[in-house]
Amino acid sequence: MVEKEQRGLSATAESRAQPDYMALAVAAIPEGLPIVVTVTLALGVMRMAKRKAIIKKLPTVETLGCVNVVCSDKTGTLTKNEMTVCSIMTSELYHAEVTGVGYNAEGHVILTEPGERDVQMDSMRLLLECGSICNNADILGSELRGQPTEGALLAAAHKMGIYDVRNHYVRLQEIPFSSEHKMMAVKVIPKFGGEQEQYFVKGALEKILAHCTHYSHHGMQLPITTERTAQYIKEAQFMGRKGLRGKLFSFNIAVLSLASGTNLNQLRFLGLVGILDPPRPGVRDSIETLHSSGVNVKMLTGDSEETACTIAARLGLHAVGSVVLSGDQLDAMTDSELQRIIGSVSVFYRTGPGHKLRIVKALQRNNYIVGMTGDGVNDGVALKKADIGIAMGKIGTDVCKEAADMILVDDDFFTIM
Repeated sequence: MVEKEQRGLSATAESRAQPDYMALAVAAIPEGLPIVVTVTLALGVMRMAKRKAIIKKLPTVETLGCVNVVCSDKTGTLTKNEMTVCSIMTSELYHAEVTGVGYNAEGHVILTEPGERDVQMDSMRLLLECGSICNNADILGSELRGQPTEGALLAAAHKMGIYDVRNHYVRLQEIPFSSEHKMMAVKVIPKFGGEQEQYFVKGALEKILAHCTHYSHHGMQLPITTERTAQYIKEAQFMGRKGLRGKLFSFNIAVLSLASGTNLNQLRFLGLVGILDPPRPGVRDSIETLHSSGVNVKMLTGDSEETACTIAARLGLHAVGSVVLSGDQLDAMTDSELQRIIGSVSVFYRTGPGHKLRIVKALQRNNYIVGMTGDGVNDGVALKKADIGIAMGKIGTDVCKEAADMILVDDDFFTIM
């Protein structure tokens, strides 16, 4: 009986003490703390706005301060995305340099080797005509409407006096460029003087050469040999080491009976162009500042290994002998294998949207706070998955901006610091 009464008194005492515990807990947290936190974050948003960065959610400011690795798309983020054709090599191994910048016709195609000028220029013209036909961009004055790479090809053609060549053909079919197959093809027929279907193709080195059976040689088609292919690869690698984006051009003439389908496995190689996309001013200094603050920076690009490593070296992201990974190598790895080595890799090349997403996830599994910067549709999924997605305001697509937590109005990489 006494024990029951004691237990009852103890329970009553505890129940009376509970409100005191709650009062103590409430008293320990200042009433104004939520307001102070909100105001502090709001002030951060205002300061970022003055630096031309739009913050879509208040907590993003806090996350930005915790980021310890930044994954950045290359084109348009680390570079200007202002493409200019500056080097040409035809299938006959003729070379030329292209002067001028921007999307106007001011500039010249200058041959770099002795020989018959007319013969060499005819080969250059054939190559640039292909680049103009397999193209969806337009240049009005000096204003580009379309993709910068395609605008650069049109501008180079204009410097040779090639205008409106697309109007000479009727387009029957288009296979658009994608990050998976890395090539674009159009099937056309001439408006006048013939009914043969022609296939014009442009794309990445390894994708196009795999489908080439012949190469153009002074108007003739010659079977492409292993030695010839190796020479083209060597030339492309040389362009890549200079930091140029390589695009191959080929076309195939099919007889009318093949009109119901497209045969892209018998292409005639026409040549290679180098497209320069210079680094943004101040990006190297920004990357050095991030490194000194303990933030790793990784470059993700769809370009070739040579181009990616050259640009990364210029930006202070890549040292000779450092580990680099391609999209194909990522595909061959398990998630655990990628997680083990990802900390030592600073350059990822030939990557697509799925690869970028896997990279972000692998870093997060290693307890990194990941910031992802980008400007294109193919960056959208990685921007959404990252702890903070950062989109470019000027050149960024609507999909990219919608997926991001933060938008850089002036596309300045320095703003995130």
